[in-house]
Amino acid sequence: MNKSININGSLIDLSSPLVMGILNVTPDSFFKNSRKQSEKDIINRCRQIMDEGGSIIDLGAQSTTPTSKLLTAAEEAERLIPALKIIRREFPKVIVSVDTFYADVAKQAVEEFGANIVNDVSGGQIDDQMFPVIASLNVPYILMHMRGVPQTMQSMTDYDDFIQDILYYFSERKAKLNLLGVNDVIIDPGFGFSKTLSQNYELMAYLKYFHIFEEPILVGISRKSMIYKLLESTPEDSLNGTTVLNSVALLSGADILRVHDVKEAVECVKIIGKLAEYDK
Repeated sequence: MNKSININGSLIDLSSPLVMGILNVTPDSFFKNSRKQSEKDIINRCRQIMDEGGSIIDLGAQSTTPTSKLLTAAEEAERLIPALKIIRREFPKVIVSVDTFYADVAKQAVEEFGANIVNDVSGGQIDDQMFPVIASLNVPYILMHMRGVPQTMQSMTDYDDFIQDILYYFSERKAKLNLLGVNDVIIDPGFGFSKTLSQNYELMAYLKYFHIFEEPILVGISRKSMIYKLLESTPEDSLNGTTVLNSVALLSGADILRVHDVKEAVECVKIIGKLAEYDK
């Protein structure tokens, strides 16, 4: 199936997977090397993502770890919008995804500052205005699976049928988006959100099942606890494990990798792409 996403009227081809580089303007992200708050840090990080072959910058202003404080929409905008202004001034043509679950923040970021994609870890569950707003903005929407909010999600890992329940979640929420006229939906299975360590690996093993939705699939496992807890390590020592799982995700048909380490992910895409030339 030929997958693409519509960015400002231009179709972005996903026949070769894209790499999305993470830019956190937060003081409390779990991977401390990803915290960028000064103007100089923001510009340098954007330049690094682009120089290393990243196609999308994912800008987030709210940590989603269970120990983080839940910001209000106003507090989140106070962090996110100034950073977005800097990016748009310095890199006017770069594709920017804004990581928010608030409809008002998404609306301001897209309408006033040209954000290209909305990345919502709550799948429209935290703010019930998110789906109608996305329909009015006409931008691609990353629909992720999570239960509860980041502060409660790890107490919500009991499922009747783990994979089946998540597939049903996407089926139901994608149908709601489609009814509203949202056609550019990107599926993110939500590694690390409302899932135990074992469930994360089960999800990776069954990633190919998510192709039934005929939508691009985004995988974000970069330096997450599913890696460093299994290896009895730390986020700082989890690059090798991240690369292994990114390779597995690509072999299962992932279309976008969301990562801290862009260069290594781009190399994964190139190597797996070369292998695919002989898998006919």
